[in-house]
Amino acid sequence: MKGPNRRTAAALGAAASLVTGLGMSSVASAAPAATTDLAGSRPSFATSGTDTGAVPASTPVDFEIALNLPKEAAAEQEVQALSTPGSPSFRKFLTADQFRAAYAPSAAATAAVSSWAEKSGLSVVSVAPSRLYVEVAGTAAQAENLTGTSLHHYQSGGKVLTGPTSDYKVPASLASTVAGFVNLDDSDTAQPAASLPGPPPGVRYGVQPCSAYYGEKIATDKPSAYGQKWPYTICGYHATQYQKAFGLYEGIRNGVDGRGVTVAITDAYASPTMLADANQWSRQNGLPTFAPGQYTQITPNADAYSREHACGPQGWYGEESLDVEAVHAMAPGANILYYGGANCAGGLNKAWASAIDQGKASVVTDSWTFGNENVSPAAQTFFQNYLLEAATTGITVQFSSGDSGDGTSGGTKPSAKTVEFPASNPYATGVGGTSTEIGVNGQIVFQHGWSSDYSQLSADGTSWTPTPPGTYSSGAGGGTSVLYKQPFYQKGVVPASISKYYGSTPMRAVPDVAMPADPNTGLRIGETQVFKDGTYYSTYRLGGTSLSSPLFAGVMADAIQYNGSAVGLVNPLLYRNVDTSAITDVLPPSSPTATVRTNLVNGVNNANGYSYVLQTIDVQTTTIHTLPGYDDETGTGTPNGAAFLQAMKY
Repeated sequence: MKGPNRRTAAALGAAASLVTGLGMSSVASAAPAATTDLAGSRPSFATSGTDTGAVPASTPVDFEIALNLPKEAAAEQEVQALSTPGSPSFRKFLTADQFRAAYAPSAAATAAVSSWAEKSGLSVVSVAPSRLYVEVAGTAAQAENLTGTSLHHYQSGGKVLTGPTSDYKVPASLASTVAGFVNLDDSDTAQPAASLPGPPPGVRYGVQPCSAYYGEKIATDKPSAYGQKWPYTICGYHATQYQKAFGLYEGIRNGVDGRGVTVAITDAYASPTMLADANQWSRQNGLPTFAPGQYTQITPNADAYSREHACGPQGWYGEESLDVEAVHAMAPGANILYYGGANCAGGLNKAWASAIDQGKASVVTDSWTFGNENVSPAAQTFFQNYLLEAATTGITVQFSSGDSGDGTSGGTKPSAKTVEFPASNPYATGVGGTSTEIGVNGQIVFQHGWSSDYSQLSADGTSWTPTPPGTYSSGAGGGTSVLYKQPFYQKGVVPASISKYYGSTPMRAVPDVAMPADPNTGLRIGETQVFKDGTYYSTYRLGGTSLSSPLFAGVMADAIQYNGSAVGLVNPLLYRNVDTSAITDVLPPSSPTATVRTNLVNGVNNANGYSYVLQTIDVQTTTIHTLPGYDDETGTGTPNGAAFLQAMKY
């Protein structure tokens, strides 16, 4: 993400989205006589990039063979029945065993896939409890023998990526069983939706002059814009401010705080100070610290983490602190189960799948994306199958919608317009973002869609440049999918101008719901960081849709407690409650609205002085923007306290 209050995505995005090339041999063994090509399995970077040669045959590989769901259409019909009020099957969720018996690949299918892999010399590491994938490991040469193709390095977009020289192949006898290979090449690697990394080094955002609530301090010493002076940006909201703003404060005080509900959080790696930081942050925010057993985590052994250079473990720590603290802010009584992936590729995918397979949580929040929908068919199938398992077994799964609008940098490149996967899958809840300003009494002064332009203070301090609104920086992800057709719950709600953006066929629109995401209206989180004068706990303001997803997960935990049972796929209820008191429609500003933000030039201390920027909020010149009713920046809107909890209760 580009933006004056964040480190650019180059630092984190490159670390999180690059995966070290898997060294693989240049000569593939002959494929079985009767084989079928997996159409579209060769990634675009391999067809358009520069082939820089083969990689060594002895390089270790570890990847998943994704299996197709034999009765996918029936599973989709089951989800619709389970999640639609009035249906005889509404919320009569299946157990994990019932899902596997009815819809999962058979044990015979996984045995056949395992046998096929072993004949190529690969070892079977594990078979998923749901039988949706078989994990295998071995050498590059063995992988090539399995897939009937060679894998090379490709120079593409300033990166060196590994991919096949042709589409992968599978035996004709397994063509209906095998969906493809996940994490064998560099097609699919996740990155945090938020672009501000954690330690090291330490960072300080939300520095004075800044406001404790909207309008507390007016920047009278800075130039006017749009004919007036504007408030200094908030220093970072506290938990109770968000609770009051979204109508949950009294309910939480009276025990509707998510107790008895488990929220799972998935990320790559695991901050070693996560629980201690969250407890110290809780004390500072007037929240209860985690009771014994209220926070647990499932992570690899310390020596099992991998791809550190490519993924940047410490760059994920701020994400993890944000996730845990944001859930706790909105549902201080909920249990949190943290799943840490061994890396930001296959390790994260498996951690996420485990959160669903194990079925220990009612809500799974995921503040990461693949950046766009240019993901492999195998990854599409992998996530589709697990999302169907989640929806049929009563698990609500959320993904951040991303922090780059629709990928067009404010509409300058319409041909690049895109939404982000996995939030674009119809069985996930895509969580978009708002700029939400909270007043002195905890009330929402205004909330608009998060889409920000910035102007810098001129050298002589007399004007803003470029002339406001300035240059597009960042905003909530959204738009129209090119992969998925319009789901049943969006029909009649999403405007045709959005659903039919690419043609006459209505397609899936993103997001579904929204919560605060603008970094300038973000949460003040606490985290142990590394500074020049030592390593210690400190606080700073952080936002992005990496904030909005765990905030909404906390709201859902409260709703599930209030409801008395799991909710599963919540999207049908969200769209059912458009234009009701349960969901607040997010509207555009009636006139230009701005704030002034103070930055430390070096991001850490005032040794190099300060800089100042003017943020114009919810700029309406971008290709996605806030509208009355459903829009592709804030979805159906934001949850409205007790009315929202009541709307979830059936």
